[in-house]
Amino acid sequence: MAIYKILFGTYTKRISKGLYEAELDTEKKLLQNPTLVGELTNPTYLAVSKANKVYAVENRDGQGGVVTFDNSVRPLAEIDSQLSEGSAPAYIGVDEARQLVYAGYYHRGTVEVYHINADGNLTLTDQWQNEGSGPRPEQGSSHIHFSNLTPDNRLVAVDLGADEVITFDVSDDGKLTEASRFKTEAGFGPRHIRFSPDGQYAYLLGELSSLLSVLKYNSEDGSFEHVQTASTIPTDWTEHNGSAALRLSKDGHYIYASNRGHNSVAVFKVSNLGAEIERTQLISTEGEFPRDMNWDKDEQFLVVANQDTDNVSLYGRDSESGELSLLQKDFAIPEGVRVTFEY
Repeated sequence: MAIYKILFGTYTKRISKGLYEAELDTEKKLLQNPTLVGELTNPTYLAVSKANKVYAVENRDGQGGVVTFDNSVRPLAEIDSQLSEGSAPAYIGVDEARQLVYAGYYHRGTVEVYHINADGNLTLTDQWQNEGSGPRPEQGSSHIHFSNLTPDNRLVAVDLGADEVITFDVSDDGKLTEASRFKTEAGFGPRHIRFSPDGQYAYLLGELSSLLSVLKYNSEDGSFEHVQTASTIPTDWTEHNGSAALRLSKDGHYIYASNRGHNSVAVFKVSNLGAEIERTQLISTEGEFPRDMNWDKDEQFLVVANQDTDNVSLYGRDSESGELSLLQKDFAIPEGVRVTFEY
């Protein structure tokens, strides 16, 4: 049994003050001790490096970007800020091997690459701009919603606005070279992507379409090929829904997607060596507008943040069936978006 610490990124539109921390007691099967650890404006996304630095998105005086914190002290101590005119990123990924940080900017349609210096500060090494649009109202321009590593250490960027998944080769000094470009069906609105443990398949979540697609990944050139698509919501659901977070179990057997609107987590069973998916469970998030969700390192517990109802729900996970069971539903975290376990 253990006590894990969890960081929560939030919006600060109503009552939240920034980044929060809480504990998961695996023996009591409860979340406990919520604490404000860093005052920021709309720190909706964050990542923690092995060097115990927190990289968080921040809006400050009309500028947006990435702020670096020392995670060994409370409150968090700011080390560096990389801010520029415009909105903040939607996603941050850490490349430990090359000591790089990737930021995907939703409103700008850009991917920025930073080098992590020895003192923890960041230095911009490259910036890539996409163009494009899609048929839905939310797709008026490029919207990068994800930028992180493939299993073979390329960078993959997911563009919700342009219905594209772009793969890059990355040099050791943080320069991007486009390797391949995959186009989804029109209006799919891709948001996040995860890869099978063997790197053969990728699972692409469509926010605007509430669809989950299986893609075959070709490591020779970084290209993708569509295999199968399944819905994250019931066929008779007619109200608005936007899929958000995507998690894949370490054994590659189960996929979890959160639904904002239907307010549920969809569980998919993976079969045929990663090529097929089937939805096996839909469970309520016991709150409204669930965003990110994450689990402990043994994947026995799943933590889901509900943004609009300021609560976090805790589930037990059956590793054999993949099914979730509710343990706690009224844990207070204001305007929760990002869920990150600290190790």
